[in-house]
Amino acid sequence: MRSRYSAFVLNHGDYLLASWHPDTRPASLNLDDGGQWLALEVLESDESGESGRVHFRATCKEGNGFAVLEERSRFVREYDRWFYLDGEHTVTPLKPGRNDLCPCGSGRKFKKCCA
Repeated sequence: MRSRYSAFVLNHGDYLLASWHPDTRPASLNLDDGGQWLALEVLESDESGESGRVHFRATCKEGNGFAVLEERSRFVREYDRWFYLDGEHTVTPLKPGRNDLCPCGSGRKFKKCCA
């Protein structure tokens, strides 16, 4: 899961397609319209035999705002390698408070940074 997030951050579409199970893999990926990925938080994960699940939250910056992608992903292991099958996701805007730390990772308060 973390390697797929890193591939999204670095725009490595070839890796994303190679780590996607052939039964559900799209013919191509367009990574140009994504935002700037800032953080990944794995909320829970489990595996049972040859199948696994990951629940994660990823924060990104889009234009002047921030958004959170939350997904429950399914993976399958074949030939000692994990492949992404599919996932159910939601995308919601992130509205930090004035005195919250800025989601951009600067360590400064939102009101003194990206607000």
